[in-house]
Amino acid sequence: MTSAGALRIVVHGAKGRMGTRLVALARNDTRLQLVAALDLGDDEAWIASSEGADAVIDFSSDLGAQSAVRVALAKRCALLVGTTALSRTTLSMFDDAAKSIPAMVAANTSLGVAVARRLVRQAAQMLGDAFDAEIVERHHRLKKDAPSGTAKLLEESLRAGGRPLEPSRIHALRGGDVIGEHAVSFCGPGEVLEIRHAATSRDLFALGALTLVSWLVRQAPGAHSVDEWIEQRLSRTATPSP
Repeated sequence: MTSAGALRIVVHGAKGRMGTRLVALARNDTRLQLVAALDLGDDEAWIASSEGADAVIDFSSDLGAQSAVRVALAKRCALLVGTTALSRTTLSMFDDAAKSIPAMVAANTSLGVAVARRLVRQAAQMLGDAFDAEIVERHHRLKKDAPSGTAKLLEESLRAGGRPLEPSRIHALRGGDVIGEHAVSFCGPGEVLEIRHAATSRDLFALGALTLVSWLVRQAPGAHSVDEWIEQRLSRTATPSP
């Protein structure tokens, strides 16, 4: 059952690995109402229906993301795209959509990774050139991209902290059935600081997407980011100075 004020969710890419988990989790959360589980080709029929929605979550493909944009625009609802490797055409469609609806592209919907990225940037700013930096990531043997998208995001955080990293300092390991592990090491005179994140369940990405979209629907039209979500949480929990 869902509560009276439940958030109405459309999952796009519902037959994929992430979509399947989003559908299952949404159905078991009384704060959410799953109003549609769509795949590429289902969008036109659902757009023509009288059903409304508060948000569309897309984990599909580049073409699927374009379809999700059309669904969100037609229903005038928020859009969260978790699909990676988006083309320029798709990103352009997303930017146009963000002029009239709240929208977010999140290459990684792990909330822990979002926090780790911020910590990495702050550590790079504070430690400076006195510490050498390295990124080591480990994934299952079937993962094709190396380094991972998350490793690239962590490298961006280092760069934002004033610590650009040479490609040779990013190490990708592949083997077994590891879901995903990432560690950023800062090695200085007599000490090593490590910021590490390990995924213990693939559900973390689906749970993160549901948390982010619940926040996104309350935002004004525009292109929003996970960093913005963090900033708002920090501003709410900040302790006033005495």
